This record gives sequence, structure tokens and C-alpha cells, in this order.
Amino acid sequence: MNLQLNGETKRFEEVATVAQLLDALDLDRRQVVVELNEKIVKRDEVDRAPVRENDTIEILRFVGGG
Repeated sequence: MNLQLNGETKRFEEVATVAQLLDALDLDRRQVVVELNEKIVKRDEVDRAPVRENDTIEILRFVGGG
């Protein structure tokens, strides 16, 4: 399926949920915030939030510093 990921079209196979997308991208779900079609996905909904063809997804990573 094709997704708009952080402003770029990306193709993914076998991705049905936000959790599966994060796994495919090798991202720790505790360190990111996901916006799916302009709505924030709550942490307790990541496992069941569906991803569909041409969805728009923004992923923001938390970065520590000091």
C-alpha cells in the first residue's frame, strides 16, 4: 500500500495498523508521536489504529538534549 509518510509517498507491504507501520520502520513507539490523517493516535490505540491506502501519516520523534 502507498502512504504519505512525513510528506513523501512510501510503499509498504503487510502493514494494517499504526503499530505494524512503526515496526516496519524500526521505531520505538514509546519515542514517537503519530498523526494519522491530521488526528493524533493515542498510545493505547496504536495497536488497533488501522492504516489504509493513501493515508497521510506524520511521525515525530522525541529527541533528548541538554
